[in-house]
Amino acid sequence: MLKPVIHWMESQGAWTPWLFLGLFLVASFLMLWRLEAMSAGGFEGTVLGTLVMPYCSGMGNLIFAFILGQTGGSGADVMINSLVNNITNMTLVLGLPAIFWGMHILPQKKAAAGKKKKSEVKLKAKTEAKIKAKAGGKGGKEHELNRLSLLLTLTAVLFFTGAVWALSRKGRLDFNDGLVLIGLFLFWQVFHIFEVLKANVRQGKAHFSLMLPVNLALLAVGAYGIYVSTDWLVAWVQHSHTGFISAKYLGWLSGWLMVLPNAVLAFYYGWRKQPEVVYASQVGDAHVSIPLCLGVYALYHPMAMPAFFQASMFILLVATLLHMFFVALFGRLPRWGGVALVVAYGCFLKKGLLG
Repeated sequence: MLKPVIHWMESQGAWTPWLFLGLFLVASFLMLWRLEAMSAGGFEGTVLGTLVMPYCSGMGNLIFAFILGQTGGSGADVMINSLVNNITNMTLVLGLPAIFWGMHILPQKKAAAGKKKKSEVKLKAKTEAKIKAKAGGKGGKEHELNRLSLLLTLTAVLFFTGAVWALSRKGRLDFNDGLVLIGLFLFWQVFHIFEVLKANVRQGKAHFSLMLPVNLALLAVGAYGIYVSTDWLVAWVQHSHTGFISAKYLGWLSGWLMVLPNAVLAFYYGWRKQPEVVYASQVGDAHVSIPLCLGVYALYHPMAMPAFFQASMFILLVATLLHMFFVALFGRLPRWGGVALVVAYGCFLKKGLLG
């Protein structure tokens, strides 16, 4: 059904790469649009953040690893793609919203305005306390649960990254390492499935909504669009051997392309003052690239490590620990922390592209 459209796109000469790039972006935003609709329709947030969102936001990376594994492409490109994806998400894409809008996972305490009398401030505080007490403190509990969930997800990033570093100390990842990495990811998913089922039983919630099959079908359409566009773009770049847009930088170019929809999502929700969604979208996406994408490629061929692998692992681990420190102790990522993350991303670019 889509073959005539694909053939037409391939016959457009110099416009063909732009058309396939547009297809990739449209398919990516289709998936993110339906995720937003599922969230607005009351789809369980835990399911969305840990079981659906990672596959959708990381679909391009997963398809990239699958295509290069099948065609015998460079394992170093798959590793670079995953490193670019995760480090960009954990530094630049989280750092810039913190600089522009602030990233407060817990509610920001408002300072007393100007010259208000102390008695007025105390009266207001008592009134707010009574309202919170009547509401059962649900708002505070929700924010605290978001923080704990985020810390758990960041801990998973830390352990997955550490596992990849430990398994690669021999200089490559082989078939057995791929099984271990995929097994770690599947265990993480099964853990969350049971957590969601337990929460639904406690709260008496239905497991599915009437729109769920429609949304899943549209997500599948988006995934197919990403597959077709990624397959063509990878082949096109591999046949180019001059300039920056060439096979030499395939891992970097694909990594940046696949971060782009996620970055738009992060800036949109950062502007809307929903930092918990910004965090969930970026940290959840990291789980697909590392370890799943690396494990998928390693099942096909041994994966060699790029020259800047150790430095990249160090930057990713430190960035993750930095997020855990600020979220656990302060419930927010301060602006100067965002600046530090952006600087760390600059160091990654220098080491990877110029080092």
